[in-house]
Amino acid sequence: MGQLRSSPPPPQAAKLNQWVLDSPEDLRELRASLRDALNRHGLVQGAHLDEVPHLVVLVATELASNALRHGRPPTIITLLATDDRFLLDVADHDVRTVPELSDVRPMDSGGRGLFLAQSVSLDVGWYATEKTKNIWASFSR
Repeated sequence: MGQLRSSPPPPQAAKLNQWVLDSPEDLRELRASLRDALNRHGLVQGAHLDEVPHLVVLVATELASNALRHGRPPTIITLLATDDRFLLDVADHDVRTVPELSDVRPMDSGGRGLFLAQSVSLDVGWYATEKTKNIWASFSR
């Protein structure tokens, strides 16, 4: 198993929206609302980035599912932006554990959320506050 790089997101990122999830049933509303927020705040660089909202929603679903399954509630998802990037920050309240990249397992066994985030985003990191453990991913805006 490997560890995820410890690093906060860029400090100049501005908060656009935030969602609080208490159960897996909340994921459906998150996906719809997040897609709406991404469309509302727009992509800066044009049509070649059409897949970005889909990727952000996919990573949000995976990371929020992990937080709901393995962390302590509530799970807080925050959408932030810089001039050229969207940032997705997913927090849970289990500050005792460190996010780890799981060993490779059969495809149906789960545990691939962090690998997925790393493969489709520009950058991924994690950090802790006094109350939360946060995993973030960035995407072209």
